[in-house]
Amino acid sequence: MLAGAETLVLSLWPVSDYLTRQMMTIALHGLRAGPGCGDALRRAKLAMLQRQGQQHPFYWAGFIQSGEWANLDGQRASSMR
Repeated sequence: MLAGAETLVLSLWPVSDYLTRQMMTIALHGLRAGPGCGDALRRAKLAMLQRQGQQHPFYWAGFIQSGEWANLDGQRASSMR
């Protein structure tokens, strides 16, 4: 945030690089589809929850989004409806 990033996705605890890559790949594909950052991360968490062996919250619940919730076009969820 201090460097000027509008949005950050953070991990609250150490998560493997492999799982982080899976989560961020799903979230970024979702973000390109149009929802805001928070919604894309939520959908990625739900997708991870459906994967065999990754249902435990340890694998997906530690990721949080901080900052701007708008989509890539700058529209916030309330103005997209």
